[in-house]
Amino acid sequence: METDRRRTGISWLEGLSIPARWSQTKVKYLVRDMRAGEAITADDIQPEGRYPVYGGNGLRGYTNAYTHSGTRILIGRQGALCGNVHLVTGDFWASEHAIVAETVSGVDGRWLTHLLRVMNLGQYSQTSAQPGIGTGQISALAVPLPTLEEQCAIADYLGTETAHIDVLIQAQQHLVSLLTERRRAVAADVLGVRVGTGDRLKWLVTEIDHRAGDKMAELPLLSVSISWGVRRRDEVSDELSRADDLSNYKVCGAGDLVINRMRAFQGALGLAPESGLVSPDYAVLEIDSSVDSGWLAAVMKTPAFVAEMAQRVKGIGSAELGSVRTPRINVTDLGDIRIDVPNRPAQLAESSELRRQVATIDELVAHAKCLIGLAQERRAALIVAAVTGQTSVSNVA
Repeated sequence: METDRRRTGISWLEGLSIPARWSQTKVKYLVRDMRAGEAITADDIQPEGRYPVYGGNGLRGYTNAYTHSGTRILIGRQGALCGNVHLVTGDFWASEHAIVAETVSGVDGRWLTHLLRVMNLGQYSQTSAQPGIGTGQISALAVPLPTLEEQCAIADYLGTETAHIDVLIQAQQHLVSLLTERRRAVAADVLGVRVGTGDRLKWLVTEIDHRAGDKMAELPLLSVSISWGVRRRDEVSDELSRADDLSNYKVCGAGDLVINRMRAFQGALGLAPESGLVSPDYAVLEIDSSVDSGWLAAVMKTPAFVAEMAQRVKGIGSAELGSVRTPRINVTDLGDIRIDVPNRPAQLAESSELRRQVATIDELVAHAKCLIGLAQERRAALIVAAVTGQTSVSNVA
C-alpha cells in the first residue's frame, strides 16, 4: 500500500484512503449519452441481422432489433443490486430495464466498468415495488479518478488476474456439472435395473385420501419438488400464508409417499418427513411394510422409473418436451409400472450403497463449490483493491 495517501468524502469508500495523486469527480463527468434502453417496436425490426439483447438481468437472448452500436457500459437498473454492470462492444439492443452509457475521451471503459460494479449501486435504488436505479442517481455519485494511464494499467492488471481466477472458477463449475450428472447416474446404476420387471407397483402401495376437514387445520403445509422431494413449505418459501379453507387438503403421515401428479414425470415425489397437509391434486401412498420406504422412493426417482411415468402422463402436449398442459398421472396408471423387489436385506444394502456413493459425490461437490466461493471472493476483493487504489498495480507511474 502506498504511503502518500489521502482520505476522501466519498461515502461508498467507507473510510478508505486513495493515492494522493488521484483526483475526485462524479460519474456524470466520465460518461456521455447515459440513458435507458428503448422498448422494441415493429419499426425496429432488422431482418438482415441478429443482435444480443440486454435488459435488467444482463444478456437475455437475441432479437432482430438493435438501438446501439459501439462500445458501451450497460447497467441493469434492477440487476445493479447485484453488480450487473457490463462492457459491451458491437451492435445490440438494450431494453428499458438497462442503462446505456458511453465514456468520454480520456476515460478507460474497462476501468469504469470495474469501478461501477464494486460501488454497490443497489444501495441507491429507488424505493418501489420493483426497485431500480436511475441515470440521475448514477450521474451524481462521486468516484476516485486515477489518470488515464493508471486506468489502463488497472484494467490491464485486472484483465490478466481475473482471467486466471475465471479459469479456476470455470474448471470447478465444470466439475460440479460432471459430479451432478454422476449423482443422477448413480441411482440409475444401483436401482434403475429394478424397473420394468417384477411386481406391479399397485401391490406395494395403497392410496390414501384422508381430507383435513375441521380437525387438521394446524398441520404444516408440505410441498413436493423435483429438487428436494417433500419438505415443509415454510422451509422453501417466504410466502407463509395459508389458504382460508384447508378442509379439502389431503393429510399425509410421516413416511408416506407423496407425488406431485403434475410433475411426476420429472421426478417430483418423496417421503413425507412428518405428518402434514398436501395439495388435493397430489397423490398420497402408504407403502407396504414388506418394502423399505427409502428404497422404494429412490427407485421411483430413477431415470428408468421417471421415464415409465412420462409415458403415462395424460394431458395436452408432449411430456417429453415438458409442454403438457395440465399434465397428470393417474394413480391407477402409476400402479401398472413394474418393480423387481428383492428381499428386505437386499433393499437395505442397495439403499446403503446408494447413500454411500451419493455422500461421496456430495462431499466433492461441496468442496468444489467452496473453492468457487473463495475464488469469487478473491476476484471481488482484487477488483475493489485495484480500482480504489488499495493495491499498487504494476507499470503504474
